[in-house]
Amino acid sequence: MAWQQATRFDPSRGSVAAWLSTLAHRRAVDRIRQVVQERGREQVYESRRVGAPMDATWQEVEQDMDTRDVRTGLGALTPLQREAVTMAYYNGCTYQEVAQRLDIPLGTAKARIRDGLKRLGAALGAQQ
Repeated sequence: MAWQQATRFDPSRGSVAAWLSTLAHRRAVDRIRQVVQERGREQVYESRRVGAPMDATWQEVEQDMDTRDVRTGLGALTPLQREAVTMAYYNGCTYQEVAQRLDIPLGTAKARIRDGLKRLGAALGAQQ
């Protein structure tokens, strides 16, 4: 590509290295765009080929069962762990925000969330 476009190089606009880097960058961007378009076409083709998605009613039932299992699992946590996990995952709070709202050190907030998630995982694993 550089040989084919060598006549377009203008030394007053920059160095050879910069020009070659620009060519490489543009080529890489073109390739990424091409791959994205190919994936999009493949996804459209696959969605048409597969047909109708899984039964929506069954999906709702599964989601309700999962929600009930998580709520039951939350009952296995200590009140402090449940409060921290709920703030982090249901309210979308960061570790720092959990620590500030509970007026505890950041490390304590992280530990409560970590320990709560471990206990929740164990409770959910026992249910399945």
